[in-house]
Amino acid sequence: QVQLVESGGGLVQAGGSLRLSCAASGHTISIYAMGWFRQAPGKEREFVAAISRNAGNTNYVDSVKGRFTISRDNAKNTVYLQMNSLKPEDTAVYNCAATYVISERMTPRTTGEYDYWGQGTQVTVSS
Repeated sequence: QVQLVESGGGLVQAGGSLRLSCAASGHTISIYAMGWFRQAPGKEREFVAAISRNAGNTNYVDSVKGRFTISRDNAKNTVYLQMNSLKPEDTAVYNCAATYVISERMTPRTTGEYDYWGQGTQVTVSS
């Protein structure tokens, strides 16, 4: 079983950048596909980005393509989400998630496909 802890959230002006980190413990993340999700007040949790076990494949929701980059460092057991050109509509609690996958290329996009979740970190973008 793996435990996930997010960090790096905060308050930033529109157009600014943040880098979120998701530190894993309890098990190596090398066997897991990793994802980032977010939930804004009054809205359902939505998929943001995912990265395959070997980092060869990534997947993004259309609204963040070209602005956000997901990456992973299996040696550090950490996943990152670099967020640039932030917009007020990016305001949400961001959670990282992990799921065991056999294929090194899978990048799951739905909450039901993930087994482990962090507590989340708040990102607030002011206009």
